[in-house]
Amino acid sequence: MPFGFPFHSAQEMIDSLKGPFALPPQGDVSILAKPVQGKGFTLKNAMVVQPMEGCDGTAEGAPTDWTTRRYCRFAAGGAGLLWMEAVSVNPEARANPNQLMITEENVESFRALLEAARQAARDAGLEPPKIIAQLTHSGRWSRPYDEKKPIRSWTSPVLDAHQGLPADYPIITDEELEALPEQFGRSTKLCMQAGFDGVDVKACHLYLMSEMLGGFDRPGPYGGSYENRTKIYFACVDAARAEIGGGILAARVNLYDGEAGRWGVGENLSLALEEPLRLVRDLAARGVTLLNITMGTPYYNPHVNRPYARGGYEQPENPVDGVARLLYGCARAQKEAPDVVCVATGFSYLRQFGPAFAAGLIAEGGAKCAGWGRGSFAYPDFAKDVIEKGGMIPDKCCVTCGVCTRIMRQPTGRPGCPVRDTAWYAPEFYRVMGGKK
Repeated sequence: MPFGFPFHSAQEMIDSLKGPFALPPQGDVSILAKPVQGKGFTLKNAMVVQPMEGCDGTAEGAPTDWTTRRYCRFAAGGAGLLWMEAVSVNPEARANPNQLMITEENVESFRALLEAARQAARDAGLEPPKIIAQLTHSGRWSRPYDEKKPIRSWTSPVLDAHQGLPADYPIITDEELEALPEQFGRSTKLCMQAGFDGVDVKACHLYLMSEMLGGFDRPGPYGGSYENRTKIYFACVDAARAEIGGGILAARVNLYDGEAGRWGVGENLSLALEEPLRLVRDLAARGVTLLNITMGTPYYNPHVNRPYARGGYEQPENPVDGVARLLYGCARAQKEAPDVVCVATGFSYLRQFGPAFAAGLIAEGGAKCAGWGRGSFAYPDFAKDVIEKGGMIPDKCCVTCGVCTRIMRQPTGRPGCPVRDTAWYAPEFYRVMGGKK
């Protein structure tokens, strides 16, 4: 099999498991084509395009033709929900100089993007999907200009060393944190004006809101206790809810950081989900009706949230065990918040076997939707094939080779899939890599 992928069957994946978590049983993929009912909204099916940053906006944060092409392909691909990539709430919080950022000056360009995507679905003979925006503050992963400008919320010997930050590097002040709810509220208002179906107040992958959840040793009123560590995040959620009207209030959240001594992490890097599941319950009580469950961070331990066949280091675990952990976490969250639509992740690594495992998870009540991130870059019409052909075509699947990430890590890189979308993204790969393979 290509790119270090050793499995020829789903059973081989099941037999490879070594950790404490099992894959769900394989199910009838027809369940993925059925509508999903949430509180106040209906998705036309259970398949989701998850947020994958294209880094192809303008310097002012507006979408470009590259952005529009991606979302038109996604919309015409048949998924029930497009969970749009990160949209920054302020200039200093961008993870890339070309990351999207909605403002009063560019709101109409976002409206045009949404209209084009919905029209692409109609042109394909499909009902348009729901489209939500992911509002973010990139925190310690901020790179608003050509150089990195981390905004960390606490000191971490592991992550600070990983980023090369000195011991006296500042942490974000209480006053700076207290300005964020207004920014999330303003961005939500603009997103709803643009025509989004809702927003996600992002708290995953150790971006700022996610990192705050693990700030056990942060001094002052926003560190230490669970109540303190969630205070600013809940204030941002509340600010978004106040502006969202009848839209979908969503959150993509980490249940587990994968770093010793942090959020959701027990002894020997085991899962410790008491607080993360409390967060799930609290978000549901605050009006969040759509949750996307994830773990880890792609900047430090990418094997945790996106197990790969080829990457930048040798993974310390069997990738299938990593997928099983992700799906177990989603199942626990869905049980804690049965009225919330929980979206499971991790299926891209499973390639053509992913839909059957997604169907089994949903049939068992472990999720209501299944999402593909890298898989959507490679295979934007995966949902249409699942519905019309009964599954995913192996030669169209993401091979989890990490090339999209390699492009994104380069200055001015616009990530996509050179393997499956070769005519468009192979030239981009060679442009930013300087001819290096």
